[in-house]
Amino acid sequence: MFGNTQSIGNDFEGVVYHLLYDRKGGPAPMGPDMFREVLRKYVLSGWKDSVLARYYRLPKKLYSTYIVVPPIPTALAPGIFGASGLEDYYLFVKYEGQLVYKEDIRFRFWGIGDAYIFVNVAGKEVLMSTWQPLHSAYFDWWQSSAGGDRTYILGNQRMVVGDWIELKAGEPVDMKVLFGEWHGGYVSGMLLVEVDGVEYPHGRHNGPLLPIFKTAELSWDSLTEISRFLAEDECSLTNGPVFNDYYSTPALPEVVEAGTPEPGEEPSAPAAAENPVRQWMLVDGRSVEAEFVTEIAGKAILKNTKGKQIRIPMKELSDADRSHILFSFPPSLDINFSKTTKQHKFGDTVNGAPPPVRGQYYTFSTQVKKTSTRPYDFGLTAEFFAVGNEFGGGKRMLLDYRKADFTLTKENDYAFKFSGKPVQLIDYQMNGERKGKKYRGFLVVVKDSRGEVITYETPSENLYRNLDNLRKVKVGWYFDKQCVRCLPTPPKPFDAVGNN
Repeated sequence: MFGNTQSIGNDFEGVVYHLLYDRKGGPAPMGPDMFREVLRKYVLSGWKDSVLARYYRLPKKLYSTYIVVPPIPTALAPGIFGASGLEDYYLFVKYEGQLVYKEDIRFRFWGIGDAYIFVNVAGKEVLMSTWQPLHSAYFDWWQSSAGGDRTYILGNQRMVVGDWIELKAGEPVDMKVLFGEWHGGYVSGMLLVEVDGVEYPHGRHNGPLLPIFKTAELSWDSLTEISRFLAEDECSLTNGPVFNDYYSTPALPEVVEAGTPEPGEEPSAPAAAENPVRQWMLVDGRSVEAEFVTEIAGKAILKNTKGKQIRIPMKELSDADRSHILFSFPPSLDINFSKTTKQHKFGDTVNGAPPPVRGQYYTFSTQVKKTSTRPYDFGLTAEFFAVGNEFGGGKRMLLDYRKADFTLTKENDYAFKFSGKPVQLIDYQMNGERKGKKYRGFLVVVKDSRGEVITYETPSENLYRNLDNLRKVKVGWYFDKQCVRCLPTPPKPFDAVGNN
């Protein structure tokens, strides 16, 4: 949500500051009043970076095409900021970029910031929002005069209404945004856009359902991350102006909700080899039309079109026909899917209390072992899908996927094992609701070298029934009961809000 590490050209560049550390990463003196004084001095200086020169600036820059971070527990903020392991207070992100539109436009921002957000356009503040009355005395030089200011709810606050801004077609102006955390709880920074003269539908709180500020249409990944933390009907993620100087259209696939079956056949379960009548070739050039029955003691038992059984030594059959028979006897396999866990430690909170967030790293493994004695020298392919589930919802997500080719031989004791990399699962308390991800189950599929499924193992038959769809899902995606990509279940709205 805070941005990507690669620029796409029309995004805002973000840098993260952590004021508990000096510029070299050593400890720096800092307290609640001092932190607010530094922020005040920085913004009043005209956003001069020299004011922050003594403090730690993360080396990795962030790039974002939108300013939308719904309220999230502060313990999650350092990791999303790219500062995993650091404390979750006295840190913020500053974005800079060009504000431009393809046509003349008059608009204003509506926004929230927990604990604060500052927006500067063309060298002057056009919106400031802080958690009131806690920070009012420190950030008092800009006040909204708009009707509706601090009336309508967004996230866990009432929105501040900014000054009107006028842009000429294709003429960029500088824009800066700063938001971050002070002392724990939640962190957020969100900017919405109201275009002068446009009528907007009403959202859940009876205020205008405004679109978010963006410089490009949101990707599926961005929609997913935002939807994890943003309640429904508080703003629009897909409508409204796109602030760049060229025309763009969204290229997002349709979201298919759970319960809407996709057309198409379900994958067939592994079955005994079918034995239709076929032409069998012998090494001496002769052929016979017959149906395969079985193989005993090195001889193929066939049944011709008259119902008579024929015994042909395997060595007298062509290579292709010998392979056909051997494929008819796939090995019996034992599949063992396992997981190991390791606890993830979050940074300290401001008062030393444990953060309301829990995290574990899961590593998933699969072992395939041959249990039958009949020789089988062909290669195999195994896939495993590790699946998670939401807390507070019914959507699933693909936690890990691995695919491996192998042959079961005496040298490897007729067994093969492969593993994925550690996957972080986090759950947390948010607004009295448990949210996050948990492990749910798995699907392991083993195929022969022709691509035919030999066997599979899963605690959820639904995964195998929808295997074709599941194979289209990428790691990290949420999906529904038909294994079709969807958005996560949004959280419930906040009951109590700030900035009253």
